[in-house]
Amino acid sequence: MFSSKSAQAVLPGEAAPMQTNTPVRPPRRPGRGPRMLAKKPARPGDTFGVPGQGSSVATSLVTVAAFIGLWFAATNLHWIKPLFLPSPQAVYAKFIFVATEGFANSTLAQHTGISLLRVFGAFLLACLSAIPVGVMMGVSRFARGAFDPPIEFYRPLPPLAYLPLIIIWFGIGEFSKVLLIYLAIFAPLAIAARAGVRSVSIEQIHAAYSMGASRTQVVLYVILKSAMPEIFTGMRIGIGVGWTTLVAAEMVASTSGLGFMVLNAAEFLASDVVIMGIIVIGFFALCFDLLMRYIERVLVPWKGKV
Repeated sequence: MFSSKSAQAVLPGEAAPMQTNTPVRPPRRPGRGPRMLAKKPARPGDTFGVPGQGSSVATSLVTVAAFIGLWFAATNLHWIKPLFLPSPQAVYAKFIFVATEGFANSTLAQHTGISLLRVFGAFLLACLSAIPVGVMMGVSRFARGAFDPPIEFYRPLPPLAYLPLIIIWFGIGEFSKVLLIYLAIFAPLAIAARAGVRSVSIEQIHAAYSMGASRTQVVLYVILKSAMPEIFTGMRIGIGVGWTTLVAAEMVASTSGLGFMVLNAAEFLASDVVIMGIIVIGFFALCFDLLMRYIERVLVPWKGKV
């Protein structure tokens, strides 16, 4: 048995207590438990419970599984007629058929390839032009006065509203389709870049000027870097708008593409092909969004920390 005291006081007339060689155990620190049960170090923000902190992967997987299970139940128990909602088995069978035999004189790979070329070609052109325009709108009042009125004028318009005008001006070739998608992506991307520039802290700009930075260096190394989170958000929104506009763009005398496949199948009430095309479009849009999130974490590690 361990002694709880290392020494005791001796009163007059009393015998000294017998000394033992038993080691004295130091008192345990409050809250200190076994190492294997020790808590992991808290990440920044965990201490005060930042709203939304933590992973949502498990919840997302459960949500997807619930939707698929409801789809199986509604179709296999004949709650909904196959004309309106085909079963997952029928959609998968049609996916295999279109991937091997084709639909509307093209296989699924050919439809997907031409759509990806249109969307990402327009997205690349929008990034090369909209981001510089947005940055100029944020740092120059003359650029803001020149570009802001036309962008704000056509931004709320749906692409189908100015699609006839594009056909009259540029015909029904491939250029009209890419231009329609490009215009749909350009506006949100330029506005996001402008908002990112305007959100830069004035203290950072003053600090850069006080250390001898020129105007160009402030724009490139302070303003542009601080605006990167907003620019990536605009890119994610823009590519989503681009996929939405794809169907409208491929209505223009098109003979291939995912949007054309969906519209052509809808004319013949082939709902299994329609749902299969929607799933393929959503899959590629989701993959690109996840890729943009990863690139943002790599290139903008300071997001939410400064």
